[in-house]
Amino acid sequence: MNLKKLVAAGMLATIASSAYAATEISWWHSMTGALGERVNALADDFNKSQSDYKVVPVYKGTYDESMAAAIAAYRAGNAPDILQVFEVGTATMIYAKGAVKPVYEVMHQAGEKFDQNAYVPAVAGYYSTAKGMMSFPFNSSTTIMFYNKDMFAKAGLDPEKPPATWQDFVGMAAKIKASGASCAYTTTWQSWVHLESFSTWHNVELASKNNGFGGLDARLKLNSPLHVRHIENLANWAKQGYFTYAGRKDEANAKFNAGECAMITGSSSAYADIRKNAKFKFGVAALPYYNDVPGAPQNTVIGGASLWVMGGKKADEYKGVAKFFTYLSKPEVAAKWHQDTGYLPVTKAAYELTKQAGFYERNPGTDVAVKQMIVKTTEKSRGLRLGNYAQVRTVFDEELENVWTGKKTPKEALDSAVKRGDELLVRFEKANKGNQ
Repeated sequence: MNLKKLVAAGMLATIASSAYAATEISWWHSMTGALGERVNALADDFNKSQSDYKVVPVYKGTYDESMAAAIAAYRAGNAPDILQVFEVGTATMIYAKGAVKPVYEVMHQAGEKFDQNAYVPAVAGYYSTAKGMMSFPFNSSTTIMFYNKDMFAKAGLDPEKPPATWQDFVGMAAKIKASGASCAYTTTWQSWVHLESFSTWHNVELASKNNGFGGLDARLKLNSPLHVRHIENLANWAKQGYFTYAGRKDEANAKFNAGECAMITGSSSAYADIRKNAKFKFGVAALPYYNDVPGAPQNTVIGGASLWVMGGKKADEYKGVAKFFTYLSKPEVAAKWHQDTGYLPVTKAAYELTKQAGFYERNPGTDVAVKQMIVKTTEKSRGLRLGNYAQVRTVFDEELENVWTGKKTPKEALDSAVKRGDELLVRFEKANKGNQ
């Protein structure tokens, strides 16, 4: 073959390879360790399942960091195709007109089959407007209780009967303390567990306008008599040695895993870590509730994150994103993610498949979180849609800590949380009024 023919052949090969090059889909996420490995595996499996698209996952730091990086990248014209955003960033993303493309639009325009009713209502509803699902539910968890069966037995309690109600809790905590335990009960994520989930679990509003779903002019209502009653109880239990405060986030997990605390409330996604590290028999239970509150228990609220599609992308990129979301929704894919991580199954089919495979029987307690969520939500229990919510939650934490340290009464602290939190909501409303 002469030189001209070699050059021509090379050019044809280049043209052919570029014609069949897979469209890259960038995915920024905040998953580390084993979860990061599973994210990479999901992308690899999807990439191997077809040849038109290549999902490229990139770790971009914590949820706060990745969200800030994506906003900066959008302004510079090089945002990712997919961004993982924590649940408290939902309202901010919804009102970021132009910066995001709703998932229901992406799926419809790509011609992908997309039935919102296939997703777990308490999860899908959190990320939806009246028009449809704005982001794709991915890693969703909820609030539950874990308890140390060995410590229960030592205290003379039935290891198979955790407290179903907060009324039950008091007597049990007293017996655990009397048995010599230094910590009867602790909690992670106090604002999420004891204000946000507490509200939906009791079917009461945390904020007006159905927790913000009804409009930007929502205002906080967490200083209601029921909220004050619960925080007063926690403050009294702390004084009696029944409740030990360990920190705003997941610091308390270490105390429970080490066998120091008999009970802990927190994220259902802690299951795998507890199973790996605990040197004792443990159980999983639903979040306690007050049995004299009408409508309780209803459903708990989700945590975790969802996947947002960024605006300003090409049609073939959106088609690739849609194909990827269809892949993630497959019952066997969603079920494996749920079983591997401890996060909730995002579709009803994934839950049924997991149940039929005997996973919950082999891993007792892993279905507790799911049962709390696979119910029809109410207007009050659907979730939260409040702007500047990461900052609002910090206000909640500060005011709750004022209660635990005795600086404020529960009523004073919750009144202050409402006043300070509402100022942040008003600021968000003013900044986004034109985007409604």
